[in-house]
Amino acid sequence: MNGHTPSSAALPAALPEPVRALAQADFGAVADRFAAAGFAVAQPADGILTIKGAGTRADSRPALLISVGVHGDETGPIEMVAYLLDALARDAASLAVDLMLCVGNIGAIRAGKRFIDADLNRMFRAERGTLAGTAEAARADQLIAATSAFFADAGPVRWHLDLHTAIRPSVYPTFAIVPEIIAEQPRRALIDWLGAAGIGAVIMNPASVGTYSYYSAEHHAAAGTTVELGRIGTLGQNDLAQFADASQALDNLLRGVATAGSGRQPHVFHTARQIIKLSDQFRMAFGKDTHNFTALRQGEEIARDGDTVYRVQHPEELVVFPNPDVRVGLRAGLMVVRVS
Repeated sequence: MNGHTPSSAALPAALPEPVRALAQADFGAVADRFAAAGFAVAQPADGILTIKGAGTRADSRPALLISVGVHGDETGPIEMVAYLLDALARDAASLAVDLMLCVGNIGAIRAGKRFIDADLNRMFRAERGTLAGTAEAARADQLIAATSAFFADAGPVRWHLDLHTAIRPSVYPTFAIVPEIIAEQPRRALIDWLGAAGIGAVIMNPASVGTYSYYSAEHHAAAGTTVELGRIGTLGQNDLAQFADASQALDNLLRGVATAGSGRQPHVFHTARQIIKLSDQFRMAFGKDTHNFTALRQGEEIARDGDTVYRVQHPEELVVFPNPDVRVGLRAGLMVVRVS
């Protein structure tokens, strides 16, 4: 077991112990409780905990990967998962899945920043260009290795919930990005779970931009999704009420409890196209404070980049993740159309 505990210098002083421990990637107490209950517990790298049923076939249990803190300033899911994990560890026998828990960008969490050198959630791809030497590239390599090992002997039921919070307000306060490559049956199960978790919208994504959840779907056949659970907040001061539905649905998933049919289904959107920043001349036609899922009409300008002008092609498209400040070559926005 890895006994290293990262520094907590930048963390608020008066954090509840479960939150402090998870934010520091300190799994000591939790790991001990699951080990005492007979689970096979390991920490393959800093900030990564795996808990597997001992004495049972690996392919007989669902395999669930939960990641938080891939962006260091998105602290709400850290708090939510910290309380769930603490409660579950005190009733360890109730864990019904093989679990991998990942605290993504530990250095950024410690520093109270979104990232150290570059966006970690763009590093899960072979080609990293000028970002290959960044701290986040090295961290992504650790996560990729641990993820590959976790899913290597897993059965057919594989999930990856990468939990985030959004920078800007949104017409849909909670929404998720789901890779189109997920097979129909697990995709349906995932979308049903997202509905039970109170997720208002699902965007079907046809291509990777280097995100962790797309990586796990593409390379490990996991039902992976990036879930935006409300707004960014300060660690220890998040409004946990905004995570209540997601917390209950996740607790049910961990304990193997069927989520009661709520009748809620997210609205589903398909990706019309990704707006790629081609040069430093890139300018969006609206402000950075534009809400996610703001609707634009056919022919309206989205952005211009030198001689390239992006315009709305469908009768209506909605803009998600507008961010002109990304590095050249990365996605500066996502245009989506509603299908259900």
